[in-house]
Amino acid sequence: MRCAQCNADNPAGMKFCGQCGAPLGSTCPSCGAANPPGHKFCGQCGTSLDPAGFPESAAPTPYVPDSQPPGTVSTLPGEIKQVTVLFCDIVNSTPLTERLGAEGMRDLVRAFLEASLAEVHRYGGTAPQFTGDGFMALFGAPLTQEDHVRRALLAALAVQRALHEGGEAADPELLELTVRIGIHTGPVVFGPVADKLSMDYTVIGDTANVAARLQQAAEPGTILLSEATCLLAQGYARVEPVGPLILKGKAEPISAFRLIAVSHRRSGLRESPSPRTAVFVDRESELAILNNFLRQVENGHGQAVGLVGEPGIGKSRLLAEFRRQVADSRASWVEGRCLSYGTAIPYLLALDLLRSNCGILEADMPDVVADKIRAGLCEVGMDADDEGPVLLHLLEIKDAAGSPALSNPEAVKGKAFETLRQLTVRGSQRRPLILVLEDLHWVDKVSEEFLGFLAENVRDARVLLLATYRPGYRPPWIDRSYAGQTPLQPLSRDDSIQMVRSVLRTEHLIDLVTQEIVAKADGNPFFLEQLALHAGEARDLRTDLMVPNTVHDVVMARIDRLPTKPNDFSKPLR
Repeated sequence: MRCAQCNADNPAGMKFCGQCGAPLGSTCPSCGAANPPGHKFCGQCGTSLDPAGFPESAAPTPYVPDSQPPGTVSTLPGEIKQVTVLFCDIVNSTPLTERLGAEGMRDLVRAFLEASLAEVHRYGGTAPQFTGDGFMALFGAPLTQEDHVRRALLAALAVQRALHEGGEAADPELLELTVRIGIHTGPVVFGPVADKLSMDYTVIGDTANVAARLQQAAEPGTILLSEATCLLAQGYARVEPVGPLILKGKAEPISAFRLIAVSHRRSGLRESPSPRTAVFVDRESELAILNNFLRQVENGHGQAVGLVGEPGIGKSRLLAEFRRQVADSRASWVEGRCLSYGTAIPYLLALDLLRSNCGILEADMPDVVADKIRAGLCEVGMDADDEGPVLLHLLEIKDAAGSPALSNPEAVKGKAFETLRQLTVRGSQRRPLILVLEDLHWVDKVSEEFLGFLAENVRDARVLLLATYRPGYRPPWIDRSYAGQTPLQPLSRDDSIQMVRSVLRTEHLIDLVTQEIVAKADGNPFFLEQLALHAGEARDLRTDLMVPNTVHDVVMARIDRLPTKPNDFSKPLR
């Protein structure tokens, strides 16, 4: 049974999760909704949760969320959305049906859909359509997601892992399944196609057609991406070209790429596809504030400071400039990033900080990770034999799983918190430590609890807790006397013009277009850079200045988060 809190798999019959200690409920076999322990019927669709009462002929139904975060704007019927579409189906389903029979194939398809859609839902996707032996999944609808491309790629890889790895009770036939997946990003019309259909949400448009054709063209066991998806995934997706493909219904061949891996490296979610970088302007006062905090830390007075601002306002760029000024000679720099799809993954931020602190890379093998953990603990004078096992356990290094003390989730949390605290404080005794926490508004609950615990111990340590987050989030240390918050404001008009001209050569940018870019961006540095880059690639600067996808996703996500009260729409989007 999968835990709704940490997503860990637990043996059937367990009442509490063996990883995090959360109570285990029942998963509805019809709609996939999680139900509290003891419930006899699903609270979402009314289906019996008793296996004996579940009709053998029932099949999973398409999944589209009935609700969304309270106080947000609803998707309008027939609304055009920028989404990433994923098509997945079973390879050689016809021979399988002949071998297993109709009933056996039905059970296998049901198990395949349950395992696959669990991964789709984990990354915030919806599944509004089944295709017999496969399904279509959407990322970015009904609520817009700024990182819908990354979510779709991670979900595709997770589906492959779920089918190949399975669990102890996995169906052997399921483990032998081979699937192929096609992914494309673009605009679709999302919404109901009729008023009287019980499941009538779907997408219409060429985006879905291309994704379906890519899935059909994919080799068994592979994931094919369109060029549009690949461009938006630059910086974190590793791909290899497969050459132009001739797809049914398409007049011209299209470029396609085979997905190899997706990186969780500490970098922005919106890596620029261009090597050009805008000039750093109008942040001297914020840099001065950060340097003042660091001077206090160097004198033995720990500090916690937050950089708060809307998406694209320049929080990450400010951190990059601050790091360039600090350099490694003045302080140690340890950073971790929260992810939008990681709010339910315990210890996600805490372990990211641990990997950064110990120099652990994504490609490191378990024995290399264990050696780096041991070296990191010994470097600050800690007992690696005593403190190391709990960290290796959290990193899922199996050699450390034999200790009886690691079977109690609360004991593991207490030991982990204390070990990570000592690693931080002792490290700061050797040299001032800057602990960077990016996108803290997406922090998981366990890591947030750890940060509150750590904040109690930094006042007398040479530690600077430096966090970035969006308006509305409140860090656990914000009321402390040694804490502060610095809001980042939009750029002035003059600074905006300077930034646009730094992206493109002046002779390639007429004044009229410069003014239009500045007006559209409203002082947001990310918008300024992306609009300027897009204008430079346009054939006609006067008529082809459209909003690029990188900006479109951020804007639409902000719109979807707007409150539904009519009066609130009169407020500016700043």
